[in-house]
Amino acid sequence: MATGFFWDEKCFWHAGGNYAFTLPIGGNVQPLAAGGLPESPETKRRLKNLMDVTGLSDQLDMRHAPRATREMLERVHPAAYLDAFKAMSDAGGGELGRRTPFAPGGYDIAALSAGLAVAAVDAVVTGALDNAYALSRPPGHHCLPDFPNGFCLLANIAIAIEEARSKGFGKRVVVLDWDVHHGNGTEAIYYDRDDVLTISLHQEGNYPLDTGAFADRGRGAGTGFNLNLPLPAGAGHTAYLYAMDRIVLPQIEAFAPDLIIIACGFDAAAIDPLARMLATAQTFREMTERVKDAAARLCDGRLVLVHEGGYSEVYVPFCGHATLEALSGSAITAPDPLADALNIRQPNPRFDAFLKSEIDRFAQELS
Repeated sequence: MATGFFWDEKCFWHAGGNYAFTLPIGGNVQPLAAGGLPESPETKRRLKNLMDVTGLSDQLDMRHAPRATREMLERVHPAAYLDAFKAMSDAGGGELGRRTPFAPGGYDIAALSAGLAVAAVDAVVTGALDNAYALSRPPGHHCLPDFPNGFCLLANIAIAIEEARSKGFGKRVVVLDWDVHHGNGTEAIYYDRDDVLTISLHQEGNYPLDTGAFADRGRGAGTGFNLNLPLPAGAGHTAYLYAMDRIVLPQIEAFAPDLIIIACGFDAAAIDPLARMLATAQTFREMTERVKDAAARLCDGRLVLVHEGGYSEVYVPFCGHATLEALSGSAITAPDPLADALNIRQPNPRFDAFLKSEIDRFAQELS
């Protein structure tokens, strides 16, 4: 068996509308020379390109997958939302929610993105693969059942979980979201349930502006099964690993999952236009190693990573490559060309001490 890598060129063809960065053009907002949203295909394509160049692709089980079916989608999304999405897609594209433009065929590409996540989870829970990575695009963690936002059109991870559960797998699932933005869509879908533990490690007050508070712990049967860890802007390598060791991993251990899924965004990296954190490629490598070790102890290694955000065309490929090195155990590396500079720019010891005190405060409130 091996590490699977699920991808499809058609996902790179998903296109946004007339935006300049995250603002619709018009009025005083001038179009950019390059045009479009920061959620471009190039970060994902260049990750795949880098893997091909280093030879890492040759050590992975490279796979495609079919689109998620309507039955799969309706386990998470109401029919009325899917109908409206499909109709707008067939009519040439548009925008249904907040910052979620799509071109003709957007519905089918989004269903394919979800299908990659579905196939990755299925291959791992059935034992066909040790673990897997889905290079899904468009992303999914901001999408609520009936409202897309933040570049996310379908809830890829939730669709994959519910498909696995329909087959008798994934009865206790952890979704760890280390995208720099709060995973509000995943949170909303599972907020009332105790069979999925959702953990979001994100930059405080980034996106969405009105979600992601530590106090939001779930509701009803789901009370205690949602955990938000908002870190102040400027948190870097030491803080992320301290949060993993002090809170995230103990919470996962206590929940005792039979499957772990990571909403794997790389926008907490120091080179990202939509965030102000200081994680590095090494941060993502070490976080992956820690979760992989936990999966080996808790759930026979069943671990799936599903791609979310990350908007630096230069740096995402190195963060992704480091993550896949750790996931697969490969000795092939793509040395981080920015490592020296980013290590110097890490928070000074005083700020790191403050960040650790904030994480300790969260831990005390959980105990």
